[in-house]
Amino acid sequence: MIYSDVDFNDKTVLITGGAGFIGSNLAFYFQNNFPKCNVVVLDSFRSGETLSNGNLKSFGHFKNLLGFNGVVISGDINDKAVLENLEKNYKFDYIYHEAAISDTTALEQDLMIKTNVNTYEDILKIALKHEANIVYASSGATYGDAPSPQTVGFEQPNNVYGFSKLMMDNISRKYIAQNQAISIVGLRYFNVYGGREFFKNKTSSMVIQLGHQILKGNAPKLFEGSDKIQRDFIYIEDIIQANILASSPKQSGIYNVGTGNARSFQDIADILQKELGIDYGNEYIPNPYIGQYQFFTQADIEPTKEYLGYEPKFTLEDGIKAYIPEIKKIFYTEVIK
Repeated sequence: MIYSDVDFNDKTVLITGGAGFIGSNLAFYFQNNFPKCNVVVLDSFRSGETLSNGNLKSFGHFKNLLGFNGVVISGDINDKAVLENLEKNYKFDYIYHEAAISDTTALEQDLMIKTNVNTYEDILKIALKHEANIVYASSGATYGDAPSPQTVGFEQPNNVYGFSKLMMDNISRKYIAQNQAISIVGLRYFNVYGGREFFKNKTSSMVIQLGHQILKGNAPKLFEGSDKIQRDFIYIEDIIQANILASSPKQSGIYNVGTGNARSFQDIADILQKELGIDYGNEYIPNPYIGQYQFFTQADIEPTKEYLGYEPKFTLEDGIKAYIPEIKKIFYTEVIK
């Protein structure tokens, strides 16, 4: 589906973090809908390097790009030489900045700020030199425990990841005020799920994690009180829609991207079992994260609708139903291979 009237054919697009979840979906959006679009993917790709919490430093995976026929560059956005080569060897029309340390449990504050905040400003400067509109990934984590509906301007992050994204937004506001030649849009993603997320490992959504538990023959494992733990879950296609609409916004700025509706983790388990035609019941376990856990998120998306023309198309039921074939495919090719 084409989400805007912008013709990306004969344009050059940079996607940082393009071998990750959202970046790879963007890459295929352009390839499938605009065959003459020159898409350049930059990703550090995964290695054996881990953070102190044991999770991988990079989740980029070549399998997310199987079938992609654009340009693929392996490089770390913190490497000045990599950015200089991009600046000199290409003339970008649009930049989609998805690369980041995205693990909300990461403890490396220095790496988080360097990667998410400082390097973002370097990429903004490339956008200005190339006169390229830029869309970047902010996050609903900027809100922390702020009351719902979460609204831009009322943030209180409770981890360094959320803080880093808020600092990105602050930098953007400065540049928006000073520069009118390009558009700058930050998208605060809420709880995203959908195809090509599997290689995020333990940080992938509960939709695929619970789906694979059920396919293994187990009851989905939920925290006690999961019917009351509610989040704004958004399907990947609506995230892509928002990115494309943000390419030429009515107004630069920071916008929430969610559905505007909060749903429970219990809902996810119930919908999955219904769609899979299975009923194993549920297994409930104590929640060890009480006091450091968001119990309710719901995005205020009215400005997103007004200034981006965004309208979410997938309910939780619609998104999970569309996702089921991919959940099954990944289970049989990656989980029990």
